[in-house]
Amino acid sequence: MHHVGSVGNPNNFTRPRKEKRLTYVLNDSDDTKHCAGINCLAVLKSAASDESDYLFTGSRDGKLKRWGLAVDAATCSATFESHSDWVNDAVLVGDSTLVSCSSDTTLKTWNALSTGTCTRTLCQHSDYVTCLAAAEKNSNIVASGGLGGEVFIWDIEAALASASKCNDAMDDDASNGVNSSGNSLPMTSLRTIGSSNSISMQAQTEGYIPVAAKGHKESVYALAMNEGGTLLVSGGTEKVVRVWDPRSGSKTMKLKGHTDNIRALILDSTGRLCLSGSSDSMLRLWDLGQQRCVHSYAVHTDSVWALASNSTFSHVYSGGRDSSLYLTDLHTRESVLLSTGEQPILQLALHDDSIWVASTDSSVHRWPAEVCNPQKIFERGNYFLAGNLSFSRARVSLEGSTPVPEYKQPILTIPGIPAIVQHEVLNNKRHVLTKDTSGSVKLWEITKGVAIEDYGKVPFDEKKEELFEMVSVPAWFTVDTRLGSLSVHLDTPQCFSAEIYSQELNIVEKPEDDKINLARETLKGLLVHWLRKRKQRMGTHASANGELLSENDIGTRSLSHSRVEVDGSSEIDTIVYPPFEFSIASPPSIITEGTHGGPWRKKITDLDGTEDDKDIPWWCLDCVLNNRLPPRENAKCSFYLYPYEGSTVQIVTQGKLSAPRILKIHKVINYVVEKIVLDKPLDSINAEGSHPSGPGSQLQHQTVGDGSSRSGSKPWQKVKPSTEILCNNQILSPEMSLATVRAYVWKKTDDLVLHYRVILGK
Repeated sequence: MHHVGSVGNPNNFTRPRKEKRLTYVLNDSDDTKHCAGINCLAVLKSAASDESDYLFTGSRDGKLKRWGLAVDAATCSATFESHSDWVNDAVLVGDSTLVSCSSDTTLKTWNALSTGTCTRTLCQHSDYVTCLAAAEKNSNIVASGGLGGEVFIWDIEAALASASKCNDAMDDDASNGVNSSGNSLPMTSLRTIGSSNSISMQAQTEGYIPVAAKGHKESVYALAMNEGGTLLVSGGTEKVVRVWDPRSGSKTMKLKGHTDNIRALILDSTGRLCLSGSSDSMLRLWDLGQQRCVHSYAVHTDSVWALASNSTFSHVYSGGRDSSLYLTDLHTRESVLLSTGEQPILQLALHDDSIWVASTDSSVHRWPAEVCNPQKIFERGNYFLAGNLSFSRARVSLEGSTPVPEYKQPILTIPGIPAIVQHEVLNNKRHVLTKDTSGSVKLWEITKGVAIEDYGKVPFDEKKEELFEMVSVPAWFTVDTRLGSLSVHLDTPQCFSAEIYSQELNIVEKPEDDKINLARETLKGLLVHWLRKRKQRMGTHASANGELLSENDIGTRSLSHSRVEVDGSSEIDTIVYPPFEFSIASPPSIITEGTHGGPWRKKITDLDGTEDDKDIPWWCLDCVLNNRLPPRENAKCSFYLYPYEGSTVQIVTQGKLSAPRILKIHKVINYVVEKIVLDKPLDSINAEGSHPSGPGSQLQHQTVGDGSSRSGSKPWQKVKPSTEILCNNQILSPEMSLATVRAYVWKKTDDLVLHYRVILGK
C-alpha cells in the first residue's frame, strides 16, 4: 500500500492511505439507448418552426441524452457522459446551458446543443445531489438540494465566467476534471459555507461561491422556484415545506401538514401557490400568502413522486409509486386516470399538448394530455372526486372501483435497454453471468468487455449450475450493476492477485508456461488508446528501458524497487493480447480519479493522451508504463507428497514442497516420473529449505515436456510409467491446479497432502 507522510510530522511518520479505484463500465453495443431508469426530463423548444424540439433525459446509467423530436420519432443526437453515478435531475437555463446533478455529489454544466461537452463541474455538496430548480425568466439562477440537507443557489453565468477566469489564471496544479472531449475542466471544489475550514479551494483561486440556504436538518428531495427567481421552496424527509429567499438564502416560512417525506414540488408563475406531493400519497395545495394548506387531494394509492401543471396552474398531472398518471382539476377536485404502467413514475415533462413520462424503466413514453385544454378529458365523464384524506382513496381502491385509464397506448416510446439486475462471477474469474429486467440471461467476458453468449430467457440459477467449473482463481475484481450495466472495480493491490498460464488463454504469441497477470493485461487493454495517443503527443517512442513515465510525472512518490516489483524483462511488453482486446464498437467507459479534481467518466476511446496522475490513479500508470506491480501476497502453495498406501515405488522427497498455486497436477506427475526415471527433480517444484542448482534459486516455471505440448499432445500422455496423483483418496485430473485441489478436494487450512501412485509398465 502506498504511504503518505503526515504533514508537519518531525518523525516522518507514515500512515496508509486507500488508493484510488479504477472502474470500467461495460457498455451495450447500442449506445444510443439508456440502460437504466430515467430520473429526469427537460424539453427544449426550438426557436424556429422548421427546427425540431429536443428532449433531454438523465438516467441511472450515469448519462444524459439529447433526443431530436419528430412527429412520430425520436433520434438520439448526443450523449453527455461525465457523471460517475446516477443522474438525478437536469434543468435548462439560458439559451443552451444544461445543468445536471448526480449521486456523485456534483453538478455539471453542459453546452446543450454540443456533441456532449461538459463546461464545468461544481463540487459543493457533501452527499448525493437529488434535485434542481431553475428560474424560467431569470435564466441564470439554479438551486440544488441533496441528501446532506444542503441547499445551494447558483448563478450559472457567474460560475461559468469565474471558470474561464480561473482557467486562464490557474496553472497545472489547479483542480481539474476531465470532460467528454478530453479537455481539462475547471472544478469548483468548495466546503460548505461556515465550515470549520476557513480556507477553501476557491478562496485561493477567486472562484465562484454559491449562496447557501441553511436550515434543513435532513435530506432534501424536492425543490421549486418561481419564474423570477425570488422564491424557493424545498421539501424532504422532515415532512415540511420550507420557503426561502434565494437571493440571500434566508428562511421565510415553514409549512406543516404532510405525514411523510415530501418528494415533489411545483410553484405557480407568481409564486403564490405551491403544490406538493408526498410519500403519504397526498397532494397538498398551499397558499404562501396565507401560509397555510388550502386543499388536499387523495388521488394516488401510494407515494407521489412527480408533478407538472398547465400554464394557468388550474390542472395538475401527477405520478408516482403506483405507476399511474392522473390529471386533477385543482378547483373542482375532479381527477382522471390518464394511464397506468408497470414501473413507478419518476418525472413528468409537458410538451405541447402531450406529456413525457419517465419511470424506473429505461424507456420514456409520450402520452396525450390535452395540456392546452384539459377540460376536454373531463367532458368524457370518466372522472372521480378526490377525497381530502389519504385513506379515502385507498378504500375506493380496495372496494374494486378503480378507474379505467383514459389512454391505453402512448403516442411515442423512446425504447431503452433492459437493465441488468442480477449477476454472478463465475469461478474462472473472467466470465460474469447476468440477468436483465426482461429475464434475458447473458454471459460476459470482462477482460474483453463484451457479451459472448446470449442464452435468452432461461432460469438464471440453472444456467449458473450448468456453467460451474471446478477451478480456483483469486478474486481480483468486484462487480456491481448499480448503473444498469456491469461495473468492474479494480483496487490495488488485490486486483493483481490472479495469474494464469498463457496456454489457458490460448495466447499463441507467448510461451505456454508464461504467467499472465489478469489485471495488468486488462489495464493494458483499457489504456491502449490512451497510450497510443500519449506516444503521438510526446513525438517519441519508449526510451531504451521502456520507461515512459518519469517520477516527476507521477509526483514525488518513491517508486523504489523495495516497494514495487518489476515483472518480466526490462523490455516492457505493451502488446494487447486477444483475450484483453476491448471492443472499439462498444468501448467500456472508465470511472476513476487521480490526485486532483474528483471522479470522472469517459469512454476509453475518448482518452486523448493528456491524462496523467492528476486524472488516473498512479498505480495504473505505473503498471502500464513501467511494468511495475505492487507487492502481493504469497502466490505459492505448500504441500507434502507421499506414496499412496501399498505403493511399490517410492521416491525420496525432502520434506515440504512449494509451488505456484496455479501449477497443474500434470507438473507434479512429471516431477514424480523424473524422480523415478532420472532421480532428478524438475525445476518446477522445490523442496522448501533445499537449494536447487544455482545459489538463491527460487521456484521457476521451466517446464518439462514443452516440445510434446507444443506438438499438440500433453506431456503426461507420453511418459511411462503411468502415474496418478491423489488427494483425499480422489484421483486428480492432470489439468487441475494446486489451488483448485486445495479449494475443492482438500478443503482444509492445513498444508495440502498429495499421494502418488505409480503403475509400472502400464
